[in-house]
Amino acid sequence: LKNVVWKEGKYYVSWNLNTDISSFGNNKKEALDALKEALELYFEDIPLSKAIKIEQADIVPLVFTHA
Repeated sequence: LKNVVWKEGKYYVSWNLNTDISSFGNNKKEALDALKEALELYFEDIPLSKAIKIEQADIVPLVFTHA
């Protein structure tokens, strides 16, 4: 599963490209931990640690502006 993380405002957003599940946190680790929990709920019938290896997230240099 491919994950990306970027900073939007004061929060970090993590997004899993394969499932289109996203989460956020105050830092990169919090955002990824929240994403892992969301994915575990999504795959609740299959232990995530045994069935699916989450790749190390990449920091994607995205800049968002709000009108």
